[in-house]
Amino acid sequence: MRLDSKYFDRIRTRRKREQEAEQAPPTCQWDGCDKKGSHRAPVGRNAEGQFFLFCFEHVKEYNKGYNYFSGLSDGEIARYQKEAITGHRPTWTVGVNKSAKDSPLHSEVRSGAYTRVRDPFGFVKEGGKGSGPRFPQARKLKSLESKAFDTMGLHANATSAEIKSRYKELVKKHHPDANGGDRGSEERFRAVIQAYQLLKQNGFC
Repeated sequence: MRLDSKYFDRIRTRRKREQEAEQAPPTCQWDGCDKKGSHRAPVGRNAEGQFFLFCFEHVKEYNKGYNYFSGLSDGEIARYQKEAITGHRPTWTVGVNKSAKDSPLHSEVRSGAYTRVRDPFGFVKEGGKGSGPRFPQARKLKSLESKAFDTMGLHANATSAEIKSRYKELVKKHHPDANGGDRGSEERFRAVIQAYQLLKQNGFC
């Protein structure tokens, strides 16, 4: 292979251009100074990301008198410092439920300092166990539960005390000993017992 072929001359690359001389560093921006400005100094408030270029002596002089809060009142400075805690982002009060906000701390409940239970949503009825229906009135009854209430002649929103009282009344009324062995009364007696047991198992009484 001939290295002096005309084909090699066509594909031979040109010489790289000599690198241009490096630009001279900027001069100090301090009035009357012609030294190299190799040290950055912040311009000030509302000019974030912008810097002056000073020499070492003048950047020290500039930093001594630099004050980011220059021109602000004491109230504005305090507000800025308060907002800086959250990175100047908007914040909201923790929780949106006023009742939950006024509720006691867990430590207060454990220590016994707070004994009254708050029930903003009505999950726990005041007045102790058995003072009212366990389920809200809007609860949809199943077919067997509805039939049990009908058997006992009660409404679906009857309280636990009303169910028990009605059960005792019907048992006395339809007991075989009280009706001389009447077969109709005996069937009614069994139906009342089954209805009461169903309601009891489902937590109505």
